[in-house]
Amino acid sequence: MHRESSLDALRGLAIVGMVLSGSIAFGGVLPAWMYHAQVPPPLHQFDPTLPGITWVDLVFPFFLFSMGAAFPLALRGAIEQQKPALHFWKLAALRFFLLAFFALFSQHLKAWVISSEPGVKEQCLSLLAFTLLFGIFYRGWKGAVARYEKWIRSGCFVLALFLLARLPFHKGAGFDLYKSDVILMVLANMAFFGLLLYYFTAHRPLLRLLILPTVAAMILSARESVDNPVKAFFYFNQMAGFKFDWLYKFYFLKYLFIVIPGTLAGEWMLSTSWSSPVSAPRRAQGVYGLSIISLLIGVLYLLLYRQAPLALSGISIWILFALFSGLLYWVLRKVSQQSFQNMMMAGWLLLFMGLLLEPYEGGIKKDPSTFSYYFVCSGFAFLLLPLFRFLSAQVMGSYLLAPLIDIGKNPMLAYVAGSLLVLPVLSLTGIKVYWDELIHSPWQGLLKGLLFTGTVVLVTRYSVKRRWFWKT
Repeated sequence: MHRESSLDALRGLAIVGMVLSGSIAFGGVLPAWMYHAQVPPPLHQFDPTLPGITWVDLVFPFFLFSMGAAFPLALRGAIEQQKPALHFWKLAALRFFLLAFFALFSQHLKAWVISSEPGVKEQCLSLLAFTLLFGIFYRGWKGAVARYEKWIRSGCFVLALFLLARLPFHKGAGFDLYKSDVILMVLANMAFFGLLLYYFTAHRPLLRLLILPTVAAMILSARESVDNPVKAFFYFNQMAGFKFDWLYKFYFLKYLFIVIPGTLAGEWMLSTSWSSPVSAPRRAQGVYGLSIISLLIGVLYLLLYRQAPLALSGISIWILFALFSGLLYWVLRKVSQQSFQNMMMAGWLLLFMGLLLEPYEGGIKKDPSTFSYYFVCSGFAFLLLPLFRFLSAQVMGSYLLAPLIDIGKNPMLAYVAGSLLVLPVLSLTGIKVYWDELIHSPWQGLLKGLLFTGTVVLVTRYSVKRRWFWKT
């Protein structure tokens, strides 16, 4: 697979954001922009009527966008070799199965899911789960051990299934197919459908984009109160009495609005103009970076803290966007590489469409996700990639991006390292008692998340240094 540091950085940013947002103090300690917009402090109760998004709402779309961008980089060789379609079907099915298993197993083996009052036994089971996942997804065994790689993987998988089947879990409820990590389950669906859609449209990008209005039409038709064939297909979730909505929902395909644009980014990364030395002047790179960061902060702030009258926020957003457009036009005149221009213009256009759609569906929201949400998040993802490319070409910038790039190289391990490794170790050593006390002030609440996230980063960077990569 062709690796691209800017894409690893975007993926790493998403993972770090996920870990940080889940580990900061809750209960009203920090301001609303530190949490999902629809679950604000102090109660953190889900309110689907609240419009707006925060930085927390960007991290999952960034990861989905990265997955889409990775398809061209990972599949280019097999497509050029004209491998049969069966090869890609098998690859998509394998990734779907492994990610679905990952979603179920990692969720069930968290100590607080095993028991409402986890003790030493539950913490040790979480550590065992991390070890089993290592055995299943690690592909780098060397020496004499490499001969037994398949046996190690099979043995770990069998033991993992045994734990799922035998553990009583919380309140003795036992294993539950509907108790899974929803983020990973969505990723499993996107890995399957996104991979196949890219394979069949690898040389027909326009056809790939036309899939999106088709999906949109089905989503809109399914919202109608009157029964219709499209709605029946949308909610198709059982066969011969067996319900499979725990594994697949057509509703998940809405995230193709992020994954498919990501595939275009991946194709542009394969061009020689992207991989060649950056030719933009340092001043243009600096202006671009500052304008992107300012736009991101400004748009998120104005979308979350809507002023009265509401029109004032809307006008402010468009003024900010107009200023950014002017700066972007100046930067585009200084950048001669076509792939950079494509990324910037695609980001600008998607962000423009997202802001136009923002009033639709009661304002932008992550949950339930709106069409403006897909476009705004994809737009920012496109715009960040050139910035990361600029930074990676500089000594100081590459040093600053190095942690994100390492996290992006081993995202599966990083995703569960906190819940299945760091937290159990903190609990077993008694350190978690002091860590839990960091909730009495905003600074402590933030410090709590930063310390935990920093530990996950260190663990993941160590795994990358040792080349302990987890792969599906």
